[in-house]
Amino acid sequence: QVQLVESGGGLVQAGRSLRLSCAASRSIFVLDAMGWYRQAPGQQRALVATITSGGVTNYADSVKGRFTISRVNANNTVYLQMNSLKAEDTAVYYCYAERRAWSLREYWGQGTQVTVST
Repeated sequence: QVQLVESGGGLVQAGRSLRLSCAASRSIFVLDAMGWYRQAPGQQRALVATITSGGVTNYADSVKGRFTISRVNANNTVYLQMNSLKAEDTAVYYCYAERRAWSLREYWGQGTQVTVST
């Protein structure tokens, strides 16, 4: 069973930067896709960014040009560099991973709080 552990959340002022990290344990093979989702109070969990093992990325329109997702396949670690943060970025950020082998398997981290003050 793959375990995802996030780190790097915290309180920052608008316009500043923050970097989130997520490491997967108990994974023998490279995870086919990893990414980040976020959820604000009273809202549904929404996609922020994803990246495949081949390096293909996908971003939500609201973060394009400000956030950058990257990964290190050797140890199944994914990062989210967040620049020019806005108050609307405040949410709990969740790490996500999937493995496409015999069937699709999905995994979620416990979440880390990001708060942007103005």
